[in-house]
Amino acid sequence: MKFKISRANDSKFDAGLRGFFQYRDLGIEEATGGEFGANIIRAVPGEHAKGDWHYHVLDFQMVIVLKGWVTFEYEGEGTFTFKKGDSVYQPPKIRHREIEHSDDLELVEVTKPSKFETIAI
Repeated sequence: MKFKISRANDSKFDAGLRGFFQYRDLGIEEATGGEFGANIIRAVPGEHAKGDWHYHVLDFQMVIVLKGWVTFEYEGEGTFTFKKGDSVYQPPKIRHREIEHSDDLELVEVTKPSKFETIAI
């Protein structure tokens, strides 16, 4: 593992796992040799989730909302809307789906490992 700084002015958002989001890699994957990943994820205005059920094959996943709001449904847990400052830990393989989000949504996602499989249900 190595020391890593990610500066907002030196970074860019790219396409990623979901077409309705853009991703800013915070360099944690590189710093930890892939053991962890962290991204700032922001909504692409006018693009929205289809509400497809899925789960992720990983050891850890946490989301913290920085701006806007997002509504997720978790199998066996219910439907929750998260706003600025809210966070959620999603246990490994929990079945979930995004219901909707604001066009100004920004969140941080931390995962272990950085690369993981998503299984559509």
